[in-house]
Formats: sequence, structure tokens, C-alpha cells
Amino acid sequence: MARRKQSKQEAMLAKVKDLEALEQINLNAAGLDIGDNEIYVSVPKGRDKGSVRVFKTFTIDLYALADWLQACRVDTVAMESTGVYWIPVYEILEARGFEVYLVNARHIKNVPGRKTDILDCQWIQQLHTYGLLRASFRPPDEIRALRALARHRERLIQSCAREIQHMQKAMQQMNVKLTNVISDITGVTGMLIIRDIVAGERDPKVLAHHRNPRCAKSEAEIAKSLQGHYKAEHVFALQQALEAYDFYQRQIKACDVKIEQCYQDLVSDDHADEPPLLAVKRNTHSKNAPNFDLRRYLYRWAGVDLVVIDGLNALTVHQVLTETGVDMSPWRTEKHFCSWLSICPHNDKTGGKVIKSRTKKTQNRAAAALRIAAQSLSRSKSALGAYYRRMRAKLGGPEAVTATAHKLARIIYAMLKNQTEYFDPGESHYQEQTRQRAIKRLKRKAKDLGYQLVELAA
Repeated sequence: MARRKQSKQEAMLAKVKDLEALEQINLNAAGLDIGDNEIYVSVPKGRDKGSVRVFKTFTIDLYALADWLQACRVDTVAMESTGVYWIPVYEILEARGFEVYLVNARHIKNVPGRKTDILDCQWIQQLHTYGLLRASFRPPDEIRALRALARHRERLIQSCAREIQHMQKAMQQMNVKLTNVISDITGVTGMLIIRDIVAGERDPKVLAHHRNPRCAKSEAEIAKSLQGHYKAEHVFALQQALEAYDFYQRQIKACDVKIEQCYQDLVSDDHADEPPLLAVKRNTHSKNAPNFDLRRYLYRWAGVDLVVIDGLNALTVHQVLTETGVDMSPWRTEKHFCSWLSICPHNDKTGGKVIKSRTKKTQNRAAAALRIAAQSLSRSKSALGAYYRRMRAKLGGPEAVTATAHKLARIIYAMLKNQTEYFDPGESHYQEQTRQRAIKRLKRKAKDLGYQLVELAA
């Protein structure tokens, strides 16, 4: 044990570099500090009368900024991700042929107490000159367009959910207990009843006649829940929420058309043939899924069917791939991929010991989708479901979700990089593997203590 620890320390010491030997790698580097109204730009000294200039953020000023950088013989530009202000600057400079680095703001913090716009842009330029900045992942243009539409569609769904809550509130104020007898008021039965209430119908029996045969509650129970105290102001609020809900539904359908067009552009002519019959999987349809064959487009784009992974449906895979793309080359290994998703432990070490271990806070949408997929495995009879339940018993709920999301990310990375299909060994196989590992640990522990582990006769 001591020998292995010593070898790790020797490996770490071998990576130590002489700080005095830092060389200027990017000699033609510029640094940008971007705000809402002004952009401060720093270039190497001697390229112009002044090494720092300030530009406005109008489009014509952004073109002037690009012209000045070209006149100063700048090849690469670094900027920090400040809200959404950096997006037009990034796109214009990238179109001009500059190598643009979008840097995490955590990685370029300056000395406290010396915060000005001029010092910030000079600090970014200096760090970039010495090659100390790492560019954030940025997918290609066609994936960016698909990602923007996917994020916009997600916001529309969130707006739609708010209007559903407004409808529920209006009915509660009228003591219409429709939510007590119907699990989803936006289903066939619920929407027919709500539209009739808005149209002026108040007879509970007439409203309950819209009951779908698949409803668990009887028509009499639904009629009892609809005996409300109808008031004009609450009915008006219900009508407004219903109209807003219908509007967002139309917006989502229009967005689905644009998303399908993007998928058609992504799929090349080489993959125009229909893919083989996809494996049948139960309970993979999501109510918020687009109104086209999303799974088939994902298969033709990725080359493998990620939907067969337990816990994932077509919408979840769509949310992940619109953030990451299908090319895994930006991440050298699956560990780098999981680190980018922030679903792996981040260890703080001092004195050779780990004093704190936690996952980083992140707003990564792909990580959020994988966490939701991990939660859905609580009752799955698959190997991943058995893994989630084992981690939940060992670590607790939140840590189990993170650990299972981490495993899902590793599977997705391996399938996309190696173009291999997923095979589920099953819950019993995983449990047997866990049992064999436990036996091996016990045997090793007994041997260290001078004992021998003997299996009892059947």
C-alpha cells in the first residue's frame, strides 16, 4: 500500500514544471472583456498606438472590432462567457477566421481588489498569450441551430405547464375537484370537460358524459367532482388559461416542424436508407415528445440506437445529443466527458488527503436529462435498475441519482465513440456479479487475517 502511494506521489512530482520557464505560446493573442454597452479589447503592445481600445456593442461596432484585430495581426481571441452578450461577438469573429476561445469565468479570476474592465481584458490577454486558457466546448453550427430550437421548445413546454397550473387554480377556486378524479386534466376527458365549462355548460352529468372508457373513476364520481361553485371571474380566468395553453400548443407544433427540418439536414444522403427494425421498448413515449418519428432520426444521425438504454426515451436522447452532438472526439475519454457534464466527484485535497468531495454545481441540460432518466430506473428490472437500487441503499437518493447518471453517460459515450449496440445483461446477472465481488472481498480479507473462507454445503 505504501509502495503504491509512493509511486503516485512520484508520478505527480514528475509533472511539476518550472514556473520561470513559461513561454509565450500565442504571440498574436487578444483578450476581450464583454459587457452590455461596451467591449474592452487588449492586444499585444506595439501593434497600435494603444494596446487597449473600447468598442460599443452595436453590430457596426463589432465589425469595426474585427477590422481592428485584423489590422493588429491578431490570430486568436479569448473571452469569458458573460450571459448571452458574448454570442454575437463570438459568431462575428469566428466568421472572420479568428480562433475564438470561450473561457469559463471561474478559470480566469484575477487577484481580488483589482477589478476594472481594462485590467480584466489585459489579464485575459496575458493568460491567453501564455497558453493558460482552455476553450469551452462549442458544437458545430448545424448542431447549434438544433440546440437553440430544442432549448426554445423546452421553454415553450415550461410556459405550457404554467398555464396548466393556472387552469387547476381556477377550478380549485370554483371547488371543481376534477384533479381528484382525473390524473391529467390535459388528457382527452379533462380537455373536453374544461372546454364545455368555458362554453357555459354547468350540468355535472352532461360534463361527466365526456368520460373516456379508460378512466379509472366512474361517471358518477366524475359528476360529483364537477358540482362546483361557478363564478364569472374564475370561469374567465379558466378561459384565459385555456386559450394560452392552446396558443403554446400551436407554438410547440410549429417548433417541431423546424426541428424536423434540422434533423433532415443533419442526416446525410449516405444514411438515407431506412435503418433496421428498432428494438421494441415499452413505456418510452413521452407526452411532450415531438410529433414525428424522433427515434428514427436519432438512429440515423448517431448510427446507434441510444433509446434501447434503460431509462432513456427518444426525448431524453434528443435533449442530450442536442447539447453534446454525436462526435465524442472533443473528450479524450469517458472520464473527461463525465467531468464536462459535472456528474463525477470533484475532490479537494490537502496534506495528501481528500478533505471534501462533491459534484460541481452545473446548469448543463444534458446532465439534467440524465439525472431525470436515472430517477426513472427505481423500479426497472434491468441491470441499471439494480445498480440504482444498490447505490440508493448504499449512498442515499441524491447520490444514487448522480452515480446512475454517471453510468448512463459512460454508456452513451462508449456507444457513440465505438459505434456499438447496447446489451442489457439483466437484473439477475448484475446481482450475481455483485455477489461474486463480495465473496472475493471476503476471501481476500480472511486471507489477510490468517483465515480461510469455506463455502457451506448446500
